[in-house]
Formats: sequence, structure tokens, C-alpha cells
Amino acid sequence: MFGFYRLTSSFPSLCTEGYFILVLDYAGLLFVPVYGCILCGYSVRQSLLAWTGVIIKIPFSHVLPPVPDSFHNRTTDITPSYRSGRRHVLSPRDERTLVRKVQINPRTTAKDLVSSSIFTGTKISISTVKQVLYRHNLKGRPARKKPLLQNHHKKARLWFATAHGDKDCTFWRNILWSDETKIELFGHNDHRYVWRKKGEACKSKNTIPNVKHGGGSIMLWGCFAAGGTGALHKIGGIMRQENYVDILKQHLKTSVGKLTLGCKWVFQIDSDPKHTSKVVAKWLKDNKVKVLEWPSQSPDLNLIEHLLAELEKRVRARRPTNLTQLHQVCQEEWAKIHPTYCGKLVEGYPKRLTQVKHFKGNATKY
Repeated sequence: MFGFYRLTSSFPSLCTEGYFILVLDYAGLLFVPVYGCILCGYSVRQSLLAWTGVIIKIPFSHVLPPVPDSFHNRTTDITPSYRSGRRHVLSPRDERTLVRKVQINPRTTAKDLVSSSIFTGTKISISTVKQVLYRHNLKGRPARKKPLLQNHHKKARLWFATAHGDKDCTFWRNILWSDETKIELFGHNDHRYVWRKKGEACKSKNTIPNVKHGGGSIMLWGCFAAGGTGALHKIGGIMRQENYVDILKQHLKTSVGKLTLGCKWVFQIDSDPKHTSKVVAKWLKDNKVKVLEWPSQSPDLNLIEHLLAELEKRVRARRPTNLTQLHQVCQEEWAKIHPTYCGKLVEGYPKRLTQVKHFKGNATKY
């Protein structure tokens, strides 16, 4: 029979702190100090020897050596020392080779690295490869889809960012941003999660209706500025250069007046062929519309792309059931976008130009 007991004032001559094991045998009660004497500088073996001396009536000083003063003056806590663990399968040199191979080709999978011949004579697993990459802050993440940029695209983007990097916020507030987008009825509702039990995957409430070609779609042209959203026009059929001119005639001047842009306002259009055609260029020149020179393959620099993505997000939340309702919901949600939201987008535009210069014309996070 044994148990742990705290040392009390009945035993002041041996130790002032710690616990003891109480052993009950035929000789009676025997207090054996285990943890307390270790704190005072004695090992378990020395503690047992000391209490053996108590039984046969030998003083502690004849059994235990004196405790050094350095032990009583210690400043650090006594904590158990842990082993370093199992040795790494790969040497530091092999780990550097593995990391360098991944940095050269980030699309390499862990399975390809295991089957490759870079580790001659060493058998490794996929989990080993992942642990090595994790230790070097390399984690598998989905690759973002960005437009294909050739060298002339990068040079044009870098020139645009450099030429307009010193523009103040007043210049960007007087720009009317414009673009087109296609919104499908069911096309973007396929990424949703549901709470269900096992075997209930095919219940109607746990499924999402899906039809071919997204169930139909509508094409929209919109514009906005720092003061808020402008017109949102539904395009019927395929938009050609003549149709684009009709849209500008109908909505350009109206949106400028609604947003109270100054006399030095600038119109932004991308490098789409129907935007840069001779018919459109002649109409813009005849109506004295100043156009912002734009680099091709640069949707990340067009602020309206972010606004149209916000529109699609709000429309998906409403879940329209037909194309007529889809158009109506788009108009309602477009009008609900607050001017403060538009103003914050414009205020942060210089950060995009800074990132383009930092990445030397390559794609940005926007």
C-alpha cells in the first residue's frame, strides 16, 4: 500500500519541499522521499540510503554527501530533457535539393518527387516529402488563373504603371470605368456545401439544379466611377461595333451627368477589338471623349472587374429562376451598390500600379 504525501513540519531536518511515498509493510510506516529530495539535490538512490540509515539509526551526515551551494543558488527550473527524436530520412543537402527542385517547377507533385532519381539510394515516402516542404514554408495551394502575358504585354503594363504612378487621387476619381460581363442563370451555383447525413446525397434539398450551358445567360455592359455606379445595359445577341456605339450614345453622357464628373473626365475601355475599331474611335473623337490608353491583357488593372464580380456574388445569393428575373435582379443589385464601396476601390488603385512595377509587369493578386 502506498501513496503520495506532502512533507510536513514533522520532518524538518531532511527536506523543506517535495513529496514522499508512504510504504506500509510489516515494519510499519516508512516515508521514502522521491521527488522532494531531488529538488534539494539528492537522487532517489541517495534518498533510499538515507531512510535506510534512519531505520538502523545512522545519522544522515554519515550516509549522504553535502549538497553543493551551486545547487541551492540555481536560477533555472529543473525540467526533463527530451531527446531529439528520430533522425531525418533526408540529409540537409537532400532537403535543399528537394526544395530547389520544387522552386524551379512549382507544379511538380509529391508523387513525382518520390519517383524521381534525385535521391539515389534513399527510399522516401510522400509524407516525408510533404514534411520537408512544410518545414521550408512551402504548402500546396490551388494555382490562380491569370491571362497569358507575353513580353510585349509585360512591357506595356510596366509602362502604364510607370506613366500613371505619380497621378493623384483626383485624376482617378474623374475616370469612368466600363466593361462587359456575362452572367449565367445556373452556371455559378455548383460550388455549395450542405449539411446532410450519410446516404442522403441524392435528396432534392441536398442537390443543386443543373442544366446544359448554364440554363441561359445575359450579357451586360456597365460603368462606374468613384461617385457610384452608372448605367447597366443588357446586350441583345452578339455585340458588334455598331451595337457598342449605340450603347455609348444612350448611356455615356447620361452616366457622366449622374456621377457629376468634372470637365476633365476620362473614359476607360479595354483593348477589345470592338472597342478599338475605327467606327468607335471616330465616334469618340467626334464627341470629344478622352480615352485612357490601356494595356492589353490587363483585367487586374480594370476596377470594374472587381465590381462586376461583386454583382455576380449578390445575384447568386438571390437565386433567380429565369432570365427575366435574372435581369431584374442584376439591375436591383447594381443600384444597391453603395458609392462608398466604389470610392474605396478607386482610392486603392495606386497600390495596383505599385504591385505591377514590383512584379515587373507580371500578373498581380487583384
